[in-house]
Formats: sequence, structure tokens, C-alpha cells
Amino acid sequence: MVTLLLMGLALLCWPDNRAARRLRFLTGSTHRKRLRAPRPTAAVLIAAAVVAGWSAAGLGGAAAAGLLAATVRRQLRTRTEHRESLAAVDGLAEALRTLVAGLRSGAHPATAADAAAADALPPTADTMRAIAAAARLDGDMSTALAGSRTPALSAALARVAAAWRLAQRHGLPLADVLDAVRRDLEQRARYTRQVLARMAGPKSSATALSLLPVLGIVLGEAMGANPLRMLTGTGLGQVLLLAGATLLCTGIVWSGRITSRVAIR
Repeated sequence: MVTLLLMGLALLCWPDNRAARRLRFLTGSTHRKRLRAPRPTAAVLIAAAVVAGWSAAGLGGAAAAGLLAATVRRQLRTRTEHRESLAAVDGLAEALRTLVAGLRSGAHPATAADAAAADALPPTADTMRAIAAAARLDGDMSTALAGSRTPALSAALARVAAAWRLAQRHGLPLADVLDAVRRDLEQRARYTRQVLARMAGPKSSATALSLLPVLGIVLGEAMGANPLRMLTGTGLGQVLLLAGATLLCTGIVWSGRITSRVAIR
């Protein structure tokens, strides 16, 4: 009993690290960065899939594995690009909100853009600084906003540049025109998210259909038909394995293209 009481007291006296975290936050000190292993590139992953397919099913297996790995990599990259496009458009819309608020308070466009850059994330901050530089030097806004790698962000910046030219050419209030562009970007992003949420069901169905050939092979092995022996041990099986993988990848890419046409334009 005494031992249990002492153990309970020891647990109650165990030091808490919340105070240490608050102290580090106030003093600005940070932990040492942990060393992380670098992520393998797409070429390394595809090469690993080819080697694994070669060892498991010969030449046909290597080609099929490489094709499947490249297709999966492409689908993941497309999904990442859509997510980054939405985040970039959201950041630009928020920066435009700050820019419009500064213009309506009577600030110069360059000053308002610099204030928006101070509150924005790095990619959007660079865009706002480019707008500030073009406004300060009375330069071409289209040239200042060119060069974005994201198609959705490039289209959004083209709308901003067109709105800026329209306000300068016809003497329209710049704040009102940019605010209209901001509302349009927010509406497009909201609509895209709604459609992507509704397409979650069809995407899941397409994924399930893509796994049906694998299920067929498993059922064939369970019934004693030995489809793996035929696919990996005969020349005709190697051809059929590659043809099946090609058709499977074509279906994945085509279904992904159908369900991904709602990206921001």
C-alpha cells in the first residue's frame, strides 16, 4: 500500500511541459529541426515498381508495374495541383480584400498592396509586392503578374490585371472593380469545392471498379485456376498482363479526367 501511495505521489509530481512551451513561445526560442529522410522522387518510385514487377512477373510485370506506378503518380499530382490551386485562389481573394480595404480608406494603390503583402502568405505576398511595384512605377500590370506556374492562379491574376486596366482606362473606382474580382474568385472557389464534394461518390465508384481485376485474380487463385501462373509464366500471359494494365490505367486516367473538370478556370 505504501508503495502504491508513493507511486501515485510521484505521478502527481511529474513535471508538466506546458510551461516550458509557453516560455519558449515568449522568448522566441525554437527546437532543433529534426533530420528527416528525403522523400523519394517520382522516377525513383517508378523504378522501384519496375524492379518489383520484374522480380515478380518478368518483363510484362515490369512494364505493367511501371505503367501503374506512373498512372497513380499522375493522379496524385493532379489531386495535389487542385488542392494547391484552391489554396492559391483563396489566398489571392483574401489579399484582394485587404487591398480593397486599404484603397477605400484612401491609401495609394502601392501602399495598400504593400499592406496586403504584409498579411499574406509567401506566394500571395510576392504577388502583392509585384502589384505594389507596378502601381508605384505606373508599369504594365499584366507583365507584373505574369509567370505563375498554377493555371488557376494565372487565370485569376489575368482577371486582376484586366480589372486594373479597365479602372485606369475608364476612370472607374479601382476598389469597386477589384472587389468585384474578389467576389468572383470566392464564388468560383466555393462552387468548385461543392462540385468536388459531390463528385466524391463517383470517384469512389471508379476506384472500386479499378480494383475489380485484382479481385478477379484473387478469386481465380482461390478457385484453383492459377491465373498468376499463366500471367507470369507464359508469353501469352505476359502480353495479357501488359494489355490488362494498359486498359486499367486508361480507365483510371479517363475517369479522373471526367471527375476533375471542375477545377477553377
